[in-house]
Amino acid sequence: MPNASRPHRFPRLRAMLAPAVDNWPARVYLAAVAASLGVFLVVVYASSDPGFVGIWPTMTTAPLGIVALLVTPGADSALGWLSTPVFTVGAALAGLANATLLGLFTRKLSPRRTPNPA
Repeated sequence: MPNASRPHRFPRLRAMLAPAVDNWPARVYLAAVAASLGVFLVVVYASSDPGFVGIWPTMTTAPLGIVALLVTPGADSALGWLSTPVFTVGAALAGLANATLLGLFTRKLSPRRTPNPA
């Protein structure tokens, strides 16, 4: 049980990321991103030929997910072993940023609630 008298460590970050989880469209989007990343990781680590499985997280997190694809080191470079974790973290951060933007957009379009005068 959290202590109500103790302030949060990162109140600004918490306020900035709140739209990503406080409405249903953003939550459903985050679930789709998590599912695509889960399938990606299972196929990459469990299959001998993952093929084009990276397209699902990239398309789910587009347009920011394309940046994660661009900064990922190639498999033939010296840091080839790092390509899957870097891509996964980049796609997750891109999905979180997209969910935050979606949440802000949903807040903007939702009707204002007025207090009940009764």
